Amino acid sequence: MAQDDHSGTDVAAADSSHAAPAASPGTALIAQDAFENPGFPAHRPRVTDEDPKREKRAQRTVYTLFYLSIVGSVWAIAAYMLFPMESNNVGDVRLNNLFIGLGATLALLGIGFGAVHWAKSLMYDVELVDERHPVGGSPETQAAAVKVFQDADRESGFSRRAVIRNSLIGALLVFPLPAVVLFRGLAPQDQNPIELLSHTMWKKGTRLALDPSGAPIKASDVTMGSAFHVIPEGLQDLEHGKLDEKAKAAVLLMRLDPKDLNELPERKNWSYDGIVAYSKICTHVGCPVALYEQHTHHLLCPCHQSQFDVSNHCEVIFGPAKRPLPQLPIAVDDEGYLIAQSDFTEPVGPSFWERH
Repeated sequence: MAQDDHSGTDVAAADSSHAAPAASPGTALIAQDAFENPGFPAHRPRVTDEDPKREKRAQRTVYTLFYLSIVGSVWAIAAYMLFPMESNNVGDVRLNNLFIGLGATLALLGIGFGAVHWAKSLMYDVELVDERHPVGGSPETQAAAVKVFQDADRESGFSRRAVIRNSLIGALLVFPLPAVVLFRGLAPQDQNPIELLSHTMWKKGTRLALDPSGAPIKASDVTMGSAFHVIPEGLQDLEHGKLDEKAKAAVLLMRLDPKDLNELPERKNWSYDGIVAYSKICTHVGCPVALYEQHTHHLLCPCHQSQFDVSNHCEVIFGPAKRPLPQLPIAVDDEGYLIAQSDFTEPVGPSFWERH
């Protein structure tokens, strides 16, 4: 007789009248083959469990690592101020990145090494089996959950070892400060970042120029199906903030058959003879929308695959972007050069820039 592993009942042999082939001895199920649970190995106490001096030394090591983390966080903030990179000098940028990186590394490693050393040297060293229980919300289950937290607190010594606990809390509180300082420093300290992000260099009469040469563009130079990477004329002459302004004002210029353009009523005069201009900055996370397919009139952002339909006011037809690319109103001056009628009428770039 064989035994079914799932039901525990005996399985009778097949009736010989059915002329079934005999089972091979090598495939027979033998319950006695199951191995016995060896249990836990003998517990080996740590040196910190047997030597109070070693325990004190481990405790000092843990909170010293947490204090080093605090020092690293403070140094990262100080390095950001002591080694500025406003001159755009490559050497200054390298020093800034080096010392800020060293401070952030010390802050992160201090917390990580301290937590690991605490767990391995000072927390209770007991082998346990945590049985999986059915999900439930009975009072008994809730009381058991509270006991688990109480036991964890007792075994880790979180409440008892005040110096370690306080140093860890201090390290965790100070650790995010360098990121706060660095991100705030991305915008000028004496100006409103929201105001800066809401406007670009484009204004009435500004000529459209080729990127990167800065040469102005005539309407006659834009052939059917072509696409130009465009910047405001005068951008190349800026001494400071050139990249910041370009990141907001970059534009793609395309020419379609006017019959293929499905323009919104309020934007009928924003194009010129099938020539349209749209922001190059994707409304998803700000990547450059640089790929144009002239047969379908689609713009593709290669970073996250958002697609925009130029023939339908650059509406989103695929991908994670949530709103169309902002359109730049354009016209032609007396010399035949393409000019802007105004700045963008909406914020460029990711949608979260609109959430003031």
